[in-house]
Amino acid sequence: MPAGATPPASPRIKPPKSNRRLRLGERTAPYLLILPALVAILVLLGWPTMQLIGISLRKLDLRELVSGEMVWVGFENFSEILNDSEFWEITVRTLVFTASVVIITLLLALFMALLMRHLNPVVRVILQVALILAWATPVVATTTVFQWIFDQQYGILNKTLAKLGFESFIGHSWFSTGASTLTVIGLLVVWQAVPFVAFTLYAGLLGVPKEQYEAAGIDGANGWQAFWAVSWPAIRPILTMVTFLSVLWDFKLFAQVWAIRQGGPDGASTTLPVYMYLKGLAGNHFGLAATAALLMMLVLILLTARYVQLLVRTKEADLS
Repeated sequence: MPAGATPPASPRIKPPKSNRRLRLGERTAPYLLILPALVAILVLLGWPTMQLIGISLRKLDLRELVSGEMVWVGFENFSEILNDSEFWEITVRTLVFTASVVIITLLLALFMALLMRHLNPVVRVILQVALILAWATPVVATTTVFQWIFDQQYGILNKTLAKLGFESFIGHSWFSTGASTLTVIGLLVVWQAVPFVAFTLYAGLLGVPKEQYEAAGIDGANGWQAFWAVSWPAIRPILTMVTFLSVLWDFKLFAQVWAIRQGGPDGASTTLPVYMYLKGLAGNHFGLAATAALLMMLVLILLTARYVQLLVRTKEADLS
């Protein structure tokens, strides 16, 4: 080749077809693996959701249900629900009830988890068995026991308070007002919810090495400081998860509220799931009930989106 001449470009070697197919397979493999789950989600959740949306846009009372007549009313059901003052009153009551129950559950569960970590093995096993029994008891059985405890005439609570000198509680009715009824229901829900949350947080605490607590003690940290420096970073993601699950469970609570007083007295303890039941199955207004259910679902979607946002932020903070 003469001096100063540009050497010819080497011919471009094309990758073999087998490598291309391998790369294509690597790209599509994850999607193929999650395809069955996506199909199951679409069938089990997507189709009922579409049916719910369709019913919310129809007038579906008992006459239409029996005759099979399709009466489309558009957004009239939404207008009727959103302009109903009772709906907003029940919504606020449900949100306040849910927030109160979740906060009390988390505080008691955190206390139980920390207690289990510091108790001696024998006492810890006794406490864990008691928590498991409270958690494993069926809802209807626990509700019946709580009704006996708070019974106006034969309840053990009134008799115990009377023997302690509080004679004003003789014949006291714990279900005379909506606030007291929801208080009893809240205690019932907390009783059954604390064990799961406590065991979940306790599992997170067990993952913290003892050396970190020893190092905190050497640095002069007291118990409270050691909790915030060592325990809290370990259980914070778990606490976020159980908070989200507790909100979902308590927001759509139905069995305990209905079994205690069917939303009484005079609807003062009615929550959104009970309101939806009364509108739908009891009142035969299935279009309105579907609308209320759809609005509840939108609230839960917003809560889920907020949880995912917090989860992503936590992962980004861990990676940074």
